[in-house]
Amino acid sequence: MNEQTTQQYQEIIAECKEIFEKKTRDYGTAWRILRLSSITDQLLIKAQRIRSIQEKGTQKIEEEIENDFIGIINYCVIALIQMHLTLEDEMEISFEKLEPLYDKAANDTLKLLEDKNHDYGEAWRDMRIASITDIVLMKLFRVKQIEDNSGATLISEGVDANYQDMLNYAVFALILIREQV
Repeated sequence: MNEQTTQQYQEIIAECKEIFEKKTRDYGTAWRILRLSSITDQLLIKAQRIRSIQEKGTQKIEEEIENDFIGIINYCVIALIQMHLTLEDEMEISFEKLEPLYDKAANDTLKLLEDKNHDYGEAWRDMRIASITDIVLMKLFRVKQIEDNSGATLISEGVDANYQDMLNYAVFALILIREQV
């Protein structure tokens, strides 16, 4: 895989993790109350806002779509962490205990990115950011369908693989946005 991509991925994840840490210190782990379906809906809100701004070409809330892509990354990490926690686990978790869980989710997703980049030859670099947004939305609708089917699939990947794909696409979008500057 392209070493530049690995470095860009790690830089973006470090930025996202710093935001995650600060929000954890500000709010605690209030997100622990969320079911996976609620996290999916939060992701949907972020992706729909990006698409709405892309389609309208204007926005009234002066917050860059980069922040929404960062939100998608962190909510995907939250979902991947939440999948491995139970109701018996404590609701309030310190950042020090969360950090290795965050790192594991990010590193496992980087491994998936490296494997897919090997097979696809970094085709994402030729994509439009609007197409990346559409793919994230498509994956969200897939996750919602899987959730509505109580997690059952006949042939498809589970929700965890979809969260990882959305995380990676959000990283791709941020890389492409930053390369345009």
